[in-house]
Amino acid sequence: MPQPLALWPNQAASEPNLTPCLLDDGKPHPLVLVLPGGGYGHLAPHEAEPVAQAFNAHGFHAAVLRYRLGPTHRHPLPLNDAQRAIRMIRARAAEWGVLDGRVAILGFSAGGHLASSATVHYDRFTAQDDDLVPAHSARPDAAILCYPVIDLEGKAAHTGSRRNLLGEQADAELVGRMSTHRHVNAQTPPTFLWHTADDGGVPVDNSLMFFSACRAHQVPAELHVYESGNHGLGLAPGQPYIATWVEHAAQFLHRHLSCSSPF
Repeated sequence: MPQPLALWPNQAASEPNLTPCLLDDGKPHPLVLVLPGGGYGHLAPHEAEPVAQAFNAHGFHAAVLRYRLGPTHRHPLPLNDAQRAIRMIRARAAEWGVLDGRVAILGFSAGGHLASSATVHYDRFTAQDDDLVPAHSARPDAAILCYPVIDLEGKAAHTGSRRNLLGEQADAELVGRMSTHRHVNAQTPPTFLWHTADDGGVPVDNSLMFFSACRAHQVPAELHVYESGNHGLGLAPGQPYIATWVEHAAQFLHRHLSCSSPF
């Protein structure tokens, strides 16, 4: 079992941490950074190492980020952890065999919100004590958003995630800033999204809004909406129709991570 690495200097390897799940074939591969969901209040185990191993099977290195959670650790601390993890992976690219330092970010539910935040705010809210900032970009090269929380201010908002991340009395400007579809631009990396049409936890409108924003800014994007399925499916064991998302996402990543990174 891989051992977690402390994310920040002078901290023990407890949360937040990064657990590498690397292929051992001696070849360079892109890496998928996995962010479990849990409403910014906990981290779902079935959306962690099992997902990393599934992408290992498709030819990717992977790593699992256990980021800081609310209500104790609020914005921007989870985003700082995601930014730091991407920079740490790039700093260890030669050691870990990460192809051209290429990193995709993958998140479920609230982890999908954090992943989308990393795609649109990769150069904002930066931690002052992140010593890797000068040498390594925190911009992901691609994103996989799985039934993500996107909107924090409208009817489709997931209020539990908003409360844990931003607090009960969050400033309206900050809520808008963290409704990530509003901040997609031409520099947003290629993005794959999937959702179920009748998701009762996080409405499918969240994925639709982010996908529409990508289209408006000519960001390469792919969206899969499955007819029916409950929230929090992860790899969707026992539901082979929905479980196809892994293959589709892997193909998307192979298409978009095949060239040399500008970062």
